[in-house]
Order: sequence, then C-alpha cells, then structure tokens
Amino acid sequence: MDFNYTAEDEAFRAEFRAWLHKNLQYATPIREPLADEEAGDWEARIRWHRKLNEGGWVAINWPKEYGGRGASILQNIIYHEELERAGTELPFTGFGIPLLGPTLIHWGTPEQKRRFLPKILTAEEIWCQGYSEPNAGSDLAALQTRAVEDGDYFIVNGSKIWTSAAHHADWIFLLVRTDPEAPKHKGISYLLVDMKTPGITVRPLVQMTGAHGFNQVFFEDVRVPKQNLVGAKNEGWQVALTTLMFERSTGHDRGLAKQIAELVQLARRVRYGSTTAWESSAVRQQIAQFVLDAEALKYTSYRQLTRQLKGLPPGPEGSMLKLCSTELALRIAAFALELLGTYGQLARNSPFALDGGKWSQRMLAARGPTIYAGTNQIQHNIIGERVLGLPKG
Repeated sequence: MDFNYTAEDEAFRAEFRAWLHKNLQYATPIREPLADEEAGDWEARIRWHRKLNEGGWVAINWPKEYGGRGASILQNIIYHEELERAGTELPFTGFGIPLLGPTLIHWGTPEQKRRFLPKILTAEEIWCQGYSEPNAGSDLAALQTRAVEDGDYFIVNGSKIWTSAAHHADWIFLLVRTDPEAPKHKGISYLLVDMKTPGITVRPLVQMTGAHGFNQVFFEDVRVPKQNLVGAKNEGWQVALTTLMFERSTGHDRGLAKQIAELVQLARRVRYGSTTAWESSAVRQQIAQFVLDAEALKYTSYRQLTRQLKGLPPGPEGSMLKLCSTELALRIAAFALELLGTYGQLARNSPFALDGGKWSQRMLAARGPTIYAGTNQIQHNIIGERVLGLPKG
C-alpha cells in the first residue's frame, strides 16, 4: 500500500475537518467501553448520527449509489483520524451502518436495499443483531431458534442473548433454523424482523460494570414475512459469515493509542515512594511495547480495508485484528491497575479514585470484547485453519 496522501486525499481531509469544526457542537464524546448510558446519551448519539448523515459523513465506505461516498482506503483512515483528533467518534446507534447495511449491499434484493438502506442512513430505523443464544454462543451454528413456514410467513420461536441495543432497536437481523434435519451449518436462514411484531419480549442484562446495554430477546410465535429473507432459505450461514467478517474488521484498534497516551500520564502521576512509576525503566519498556503493538494493529486494519474496497467481503484476516486488539486492550487495563495498586479497587466516580476510576471500569469492561464477535479462542482456530493452513483440531 502507498501511504502517501494524494491531493484528492488532502482535499478530503480538509473538507471533513472544516465540516467537523463547523458542526462540533453536535458531536458526542468518545465513550468509555461498556459504560452505562447517561440521561439523554442515546438521543444525543442519534442527533450526532443524523447531523453526520446530513453532511454525507455517516457511511463513507458504502458505495455512492447507496448513499455513501465510496471512500478509498486512505480516506477511511483520514475519516477516523479526524474524528479522533476532534475528540469524537462515529456514534454507536445500533448495527445498521457497520453490519447490516454492508451485508444487504452484498446479499440483499433490490427491494430490500430500497426499503432498508435509506432508513439506516437517517437512523429512522435502529438495528440490533440476533445471533448468540443461551446455548449457542461460540458455536453459533448450534443455534436452536426455529422458523417454520406458514404460507407467506415464517413463524419464529426461541431466544437470543447478549443482544446489544435491543432495547432501542426497531429491527433485528436474525439467524434461525429452518431445517432442523440438516447439518448444523446448513438449514439456517437470515431474517429481518420488525421488533414491534407481537410475540417479541426484550429483557435487559446488567453487566459487572453496571451497564445494561445487552439484552435477552424472546420470540413467541412471531410472524415474519418471507420477503424479509436475506439470501436463500437454508443458506443463511454464508450471509451470516459476511456480517461476522464486517463485525470482526470494524475498528477494534481505535482508541488504543489514546488509552496508551493516558497510561503514560498515569505513570507520570502515580508515586512509588519518592519517585513516579514513569521513572522505572521497566514501566517505560512495557508502555513502549504497547505502542509498538498498537502501531502493528493499525497497519493490520489498513490491510483489511483493502478487501472491502475491492468489493469483497472481509476475509479471515479480520480475526487477527479482533484477537490482537482485544488482548492488547486487556493488557493495557491490567497494567494500569498494577500501577494504581490498591487505588485500582476504587469504582468509577468513587471519591479519591484516580482519573475518576476509569481504569477499573476499563478493566471490568475489557474481558467482554474478547468474548463477543466470536470468542478469541474461535479467532485462534480461524487464523490457524484459514490463514496459516493448519489442520483442524
């Protein structure tokens, strides 16, 4: 890859930077991982999403014919650099922009694209993801939520768990088993389901961070029109893999550089006797290793973008990005607590907690990303089999 910016790229940067400067009053700050929503937080994110969309800045990697900018690899990089420089981010408003939209562009019928893509862009319809089940998390293909044909409908029964933003969502993209006699990777279908359909119940799940963005969703005799089937019946596993590849390649390395910079400042303040932690060469060496790891991840993410911009779904290389970035975030948080010592036990916003207790919050939150979007153990298997060509265990 050529990382020299062209005049067109620099013009793109200047245009976006100027737009951000003009509209920064609408921006939401970068959120702490798995932090609970503050009052008005969701509405603020929706407003920022819509303001970005008004300027044509909410789905820049989508093709132009679907409302994106068809941005190049370097323009995608510039986009996120400028958001981070401005102290903001593309707000999380469900999984329409990063996951379902690109999946529909690849697999959807013309009618599905016309119906759903415009309202994803405007945040008129919020999407959640119905994949994991209480007994089918890492082994996603073992899912048991059933869909039985009934005329022009599927009748869905079962439940999904760890469903982020289900309490806000208007729609869910849902994996269901439509042929229970087929091998487990066959007989699965991919449905688009209106969350207002009778028979759907959403129950919040509270994590140890105190946040409740996850949910369990129950389906009891839910009627779904057959026109909401994406791809062929019983061939939904291939559609699901496309969504998973987009999920595993979406920005796992972002925010790590900021956390490392904050870790440096923490090491300069924490005192060990008459000196600070930063004066220890061992501490500096460990932080330097974090910097090197983050740089390696940054270039891994650049490489992954290449496939998407060639019109291909992301490949198994995205598993390396997901695996290494989540492990790095976990190591950064753990090292911060080592520096803090007994102060690391203080919860977020506790009196006397350094940095408002955000490091203990990050430590509690850091294990989650190693589990969702396919556990890191699963990522090891994918990398071994599909990247390194090792035999299946």
